[in-house]
Amino acid sequence: MAKAAVGAAAPDSLEKIDLLSDLSPAARADVERACQWRRFAAHEQILDRNSDSRDVYFVVDGTVEVVNFSGNGREISYALVSAGSYFGEIAAIDGERRSASVVAQTACRLAALPPKAFEGLVAREPAVGLKVMKRLTNIIRANNERIMDLATLGAIQRVYRELLKLARKDPLNNDGWMIYPMPKQHEIARRAATTRETVARVLANLLHGGQVTRKDKTYYLTDRAALEQAIVRLDVRQGSHGLA
Repeated sequence: MAKAAVGAAAPDSLEKIDLLSDLSPAARADVERACQWRRFAAHEQILDRNSDSRDVYFVVDGTVEVVNFSGNGREISYALVSAGSYFGEIAAIDGERRSASVVAQTACRLAALPPKAFEGLVAREPAVGLKVMKRLTNIIRANNERIMDLATLGAIQRVYRELLKLARKDPLNNDGWMIYPMPKQHEIARRAATTRETVARVLANLLHGGQVTRKDKTYYLTDRAALEQAIVRLDVRQGSHGLA
C-alpha cells in the first residue's frame, strides 16, 4: 500500500459520512476512535486489487476512483467515490481479496475502519446495515448496466452513453444540457472501456456535426435527443450485424 501523504491537521470527524448519519454522537465517536486517519495526494494509489487488507474507508475529504485493468492492461474506471461516501465494504464482508484498485483522484483524507469493527457496527446498528444493503444493491444494478453496455454497445455508443451521463441541465437555458468541467479524454475512455483515440474521434465528429459545441472548458449538448436516438438506432442495427 502506498504511503499516506503528509497534510495539515484537521479534526477527526465522521459527521459528514452519510452511512453514519443516523448514529448518535457517542456511537459515531466510537467509530471515529476505531479508525486510522490518513491523507493521500492526487493520483496516489490507496488500494491495490491484490491487497489482502480488509478495511472499510470513509472519504472525509476529496474524491477517489475505483479502477480495474483488462487482460491487455487497459485501465477501466468503475466509479468515483466522493466525500461523504465510503468504499472497501465488499472485502470486509466476504473476507476475500479486493475486487478492484482505488486511486486518489484528488488530494483526499480517509478514515480506515478495521473489518471487525465494521462488522460490529453493522450488527448493532440496523440503520447502517440497511444502508449497506442498499448500496450493494446499487452496485449490482450499476454493474448489470455496465455488462449490458459492454455486450450490446460498440465503443462509439459507449462514449455517447458516458457523455449523456456527464451532462447536467444548463442553468442559463431550460432546454439545454452541459458538461462542466469536461473530463480529460483518457478519463472518459476508462469509463467507456475504450481508447483515448476513440474518444477524441467521437468528440471531433460531434463538434463538426454541431451536436456538441464548446466554450472554454464547457461542452454543450445542442441535441441531446439525437445522441439518445443514435444509441437506439445503432443497437437495432447491431442486433442483426453483430457487435462493434
